[in-house]
Amino acid sequence: MAVIKPIKALKFTEKAGNIADCVCPPYDIISESEREALIARNENNVVRLELPIGEDRYNEAGKTLNEWLDSGVLARDEKAGIYVYREEFAVDSVEYCLTGIICLVKLCEFSEKIVLPHEETLTKAKQDRLNLMRGTGCNFSSIYSLYNDESGNIASVIGKKTAEAPIHRFTDEEEVTHTLWKIENESDIAVIVDTLAEKQLFIADGHHRYETALNYKNGLSNAPDGADPDHVMMTLVDMDDKGLVVFPTHRLIVDRKVTRDEIERKCENDFNISYLPLCDLRAALKKGENGHTYAFYNGGNDFMLLELKDGAARNIDNRSDAYSDLDVSILHSFVLENALGIDKENMANQVNLRYTRSMDEAIESVKNGKASAAFLINATKVSQIKAVALAGDKMPQKSTYFYPKLKTGLVMNVLKK
Repeated sequence: MAVIKPIKALKFTEKAGNIADCVCPPYDIISESEREALIARNENNVVRLELPIGEDRYNEAGKTLNEWLDSGVLARDEKAGIYVYREEFAVDSVEYCLTGIICLVKLCEFSEKIVLPHEETLTKAKQDRLNLMRGTGCNFSSIYSLYNDESGNIASVIGKKTAEAPIHRFTDEEEVTHTLWKIENESDIAVIVDTLAEKQLFIADGHHRYETALNYKNGLSNAPDGADPDHVMMTLVDMDDKGLVVFPTHRLIVDRKVTRDEIERKCENDFNISYLPLCDLRAALKKGENGHTYAFYNGGNDFMLLELKDGAARNIDNRSDAYSDLDVSILHSFVLENALGIDKENMANQVNLRYTRSMDEAIESVKNGKASAAFLINATKVSQIKAVALAGDKMPQKSTYFYPKLKTGLVMNVLKK
C-alpha cells in the first residue's frame, strides 16, 4: 500500500525574513494583485517560484531558486524528517484544529488503487505545473491527502511532538494560525511509515500536481544523477480529524441568460420548487443538507429552492452509485446539462460556468451583473469523497473546497536524494 519516507526539506532561513511574509496561498487562488502584494511585503516570497510570470517564467523561477540557494535565503535540511503541520481557525464562530504530517510519498498510478483521486482535472493546469517542475526541479507546494488510522498510532506520535516547542508559529490575514514541528526520532518515523504501509491515500486537494508528478516521472527516459522523481511531497491528514472542513463550491452562470420560468418548466418533473426570501437562503440550504437541495438566484429579494423529489432517477451516465448520489453530480446532470444545455465540454472550458466558495460573492456577482444567475449548493461530505474514490470514479471539477488551504513555502521538496 502507501510507501512514505521522511523528507530532506528545503526551507526559508532567517535571512529570508519573517516566515509569515515568505509563504503564500496555493497558486490557483492567487490573483495578480495578490501576487504583487505578497512580493511587496517581502521580495523573497515563494510566490516568485510557485507562480512565476512572463514569457520565460519557468526558467526565471529556476534562476530565482538558484539565486536564493546561493545567497542562503533557502537552505536544505541536513537530516530528513517528517513534519507536523497544524492549522487552527474558526468557521461561523466554531473553533477548529487540523493536524497533518508532511512527508514524501511514492508515486503510484491510480490503477494501483494506492493513491486514489476523487476529482477530474484540467489539461492546461497540468501542463503549467509540469513546466514549472522541469524549470525548477522542485515541489514548492504540498499535495493534500487523507488516510484512515483506526489504531491511533500516528495520532500518538503527533501528540508527543506537538507538546514540544515548534519551529514556526504565525497567524495569517485570514486569522488562521499555522504551526510547524519536525519529527527526527527514527522510532517515531518508523511508526508512521509502518502504519501507512497498510493504508490507501485519498487525494483531497492537488489532483493536478499529483498527475503532473506522474507525468514528470514518466517523461524521464533517464533520471538525472541524484534525482528522485519517484516521490512527491504530501501533507497527510486523518479522515477522522475533527478539524476537517469542506466548503461548497457554488456555480455561477455567465454569458447565458437563465430565467426562473425556464428552470421551473424544465425541472418541475424532478424537483419540488418553492420561493423563499433571500434572507432565508442559508437556513434553507442547511435544512436540506442531507438531501439534494439547491438554491437558484437570478436577482431580486427572493430565491428559488429546488428539492429533488423522492424516487427521482439518479443513475447518472452509468456512473457509480457514489457519484450519482452527489449533490454536485445531480446539479450538473439534471439542471446544467439536461435543463440548460451546458454540456461537459462547456463546463470543463468554463464557457458559461464560473465557481466561488463564497455565498455572498455568488449573490453579489448576480446583483452587479458579473453573472446572470447562481446555483448555491451544500458541501460534499468527506465520507462521500472516500466512497467516490473507492468506486474508482471522479467527481466533477470543483466539487470540493477544503478549508483552510495549506500554505506554500513552509516546507518544499527538492527532487534530489
